[in-house]
Order: sequence, then C-alpha cells, then structure tokens
Amino acid sequence: MPELNAAAPADSHAGVADWLKSLFGRWPGESQTTPNGKGEQGAARPEASSMMRNLLEFVDLRVEDVMVPRAEIVAIDENASVHDLLHLFMEANHSRLPVYRETLDDPIGMVHIKDFLRWLTERGGAHEKAGKARPKAAADLRQVAVTLPEADLGTSVKQTEILRPLLFVPPSMRAADLLVKMQSTRSHMAIVVDEYGGTDGLVSIEDLVEEIVGDIADEHDEDEAEMINRGEDGMFLADAKAPIEDVESALGLSLVPEEREEDADSLGGLIVSMLGRVPVRGELLRHPAGIELEIMEADPRRVKKIRIHSRPRPQRQRRKETGGQG
Repeated sequence: MPELNAAAPADSHAGVADWLKSLFGRWPGESQTTPNGKGEQGAARPEASSMMRNLLEFVDLRVEDVMVPRAEIVAIDENASVHDLLHLFMEANHSRLPVYRETLDDPIGMVHIKDFLRWLTERGGAHEKAGKARPKAAADLRQVAVTLPEADLGTSVKQTEILRPLLFVPPSMRAADLLVKMQSTRSHMAIVVDEYGGTDGLVSIEDLVEEIVGDIADEHDEDEAEMINRGEDGMFLADAKAPIEDVESALGLSLVPEEREEDADSLGGLIVSMLGRVPVRGELLRHPAGIELEIMEADPRRVKKIRIHSRPRPQRQRRKETGGQG
C-alpha cells in the first residue's frame, strides 16, 4: 500500500475521492499511457479492480460503519496488575489494548505490546544485574515474565507508565478522514464516542485498511469459514458474528427482506432485531423462513453462539420457546 503523504480534503466528497485516486492511480476502466506513448484500455488484475471498487465505496463510509462495537472491545482497567495485562494480551491476541479508568466510558490511553515487552525486559534485566537469572531469549512474554518477582507482577498498569494517547472521534466522521488523521498523528487506534461522551466503539488502522484491500488475516485471526459449521440432520452451529449473507448462503434461504436489510448485518443482530431484546441461553426463536434459532451461548449484553435447525423438530423434542436458562 502506498505511503499516505497527501492531506485529504475534509470539505468535499469528490475531493476525498480524487485524493484516494491520486494515491492508488487510475480507476478500473480508465485508459493508461504505455511506455511507447500510446494509450490503452488496460484491463486491471481482478485484485486491483476489487481494490478500486472498495475505494469508491470507502469514500461513503463513516466511522460507525467500520468500528468494533462497544460490546466487543477488549480493554483493561488502569488498576489491573501486570500479571492480568500479560494474560489479557495472550488471550486476546491483540497488539494494542485500550486502558480505562473505572469504566469503558473513561478511556485514558492504550498499551502497545512492544512497550509492554520492553518494560518486562527492562525489569528482568534489573533483576539479572542483582544476580537473578533470566532466559537468553526474551521474545516471548511468558519467558520474560517468569523471571519477575511477585512485586513486579503486581504492579498496576498505570504504574508502568507505558500508556500511549488515544484518538477520540465521532461516529459520523468519514472513514477516509480518520485514515488520514491516523497517518498524520501516527496513531493506530481511535475510540468512537457518542454525543454524551460515552464509548461507542473502537477503530484500528487495520479496520480501515481492510475496507480497501480486503481482510488481512494473520495466524491468530479466526477463520471466517468456521463461523458456520454444518452438523447432522440439517443443523448448523453459527457464531453470532456470522454475516447474514453467509448464513443465507449456507442455508439457501433469505432471512432478511430487502426493505429491512439495514436492520442487521450479523446473525446475532438479526435475532436481537426480531426480539427487540437480547435473548437468554436456551431460548428458541422461530423464523418465518421455516427455521428455528436456538441460543446456545449468550450473556446480558450479546448473543454468542446459535444452533440453527433448518426444519422443525418433532414436538416431543421441542424446548420451550420462551424463557430458558440464564
């Protein structure tokens, strides 16, 4: 991806499109001058054409369209211990974690895993000078942490003094403008705040870039193909975050009428939209398309796992359609 050195115009929709075009070259179908001076209607590679189409759509996106919702933000309290931070980094597989004071509505900064590793290494080095051994290879968090005494592992995140500043942006901000702001300020994370100053979501620079180039998967990313698994007798087990289009494709059914496509993007969102509330574990919901949605995992804020029965089960096996185990 080219270096984003230009400044995007903030007052013109067309200006942002022209700026993005200047960064990535011509749009699909535009003529290109060849080395011999002749213009030709070059056929771009499928990947390039897809990226250009994504760029056109990117111009219309707002921050709220790409943000990670509040319920899915992984963050840590400033008074949590280094030991807790260590385990959260390993469990979350993120390189950056927001830090908040008391509640997520009061974010005060973020911790970068490189800064944290440096802090651990420096503390381990101090103990090594005092005569305590540490591993030669310090690339793994656990390797470094095992050399630290309980006093250091009990240090609070705030006391480490490794917090970096966060960007705060409104949900209505253009995604293209945020991308430029992140590049100019060398910030890779922004907290989306609502009109009352509360935390509404989170956006990383990776989220923005993926809107243009497609998913950037690494060895820790969850395989989206595994978000919907087919079982026996026409049953499916799906993650609540599975996109509606993928679920419809797997089932061969239309679950959302065209006039209500804006109501939900995920299977979990569809269920909440249908019920008008977050269901409890064990609850069973009938969909007009002839399927049953059984809530397998949920907490008070969101649905996590759903079992989809593509055809009604015999009455004697049917569970109650209301209530359920909390």
